[in-house]
Amino acid sequence: MTHANDTFVSTFLGHHFYPGAPRIDDVHIEDIAHGLAFQCRFNGQTRDFYSVAQHSLLVAGLVPARLRLAALLHDAAEAYLGDLVKPLKAFFPEFSRLEEGVMAIIGERFSVTGFTDPAIKRADLIALATEKRDLMPHSSEAWASLGGIMPVPARIQPQAPHEAKAAFLERFRELSCATPRREPVAQYA
Repeated sequence: MTHANDTFVSTFLGHHFYPGAPRIDDVHIEDIAHGLAFQCRFNGQTRDFYSVAQHSLLVAGLVPARLRLAALLHDAAEAYLGDLVKPLKAFFPEFSRLEEGVMAIIGERFSVTGFTDPAIKRADLIALATEKRDLMPHSSEAWASLGGIMPVPARIQPQAPHEAKAAFLERFRELSCATPRREPVAQYA
């Protein structure tokens, strides 16, 4: 089958994902979990390896129950596109456009909306404050985006990628049991 854009990302499961023309059938939860689990937050500028999957689990634990699946998947596009640290994103508006398109397809695939809900945005900032405290001991400067945001009391214990992937998939299964989707949960049991 031909795509509007022939540039693709090869995934863990061996699929092709076309960022310029994403298709719902190219989105697979195991590819997302794997990609996020093996991707370090902050471009790896942390004391220990800390994955985007573990970050997503933290954010999902900080929102009301109705938003937990959206919070778990709020960075799912990074599994296919990678990520740019926030200070660089302003220089690449096309990247943000691609990211929005990929998130729309992911939302459709798993019947999830609300990725930009204010409660998820706030939980993301609380996670960021916690991560800065626990994983970036040499980053002592104040971050403007964290004004008035307090980290959670519990300290982050970084997980190995395979542990973070398993925890992400398990949480996805738990949260999606009551949510009808286009992809069967049992496929990754």
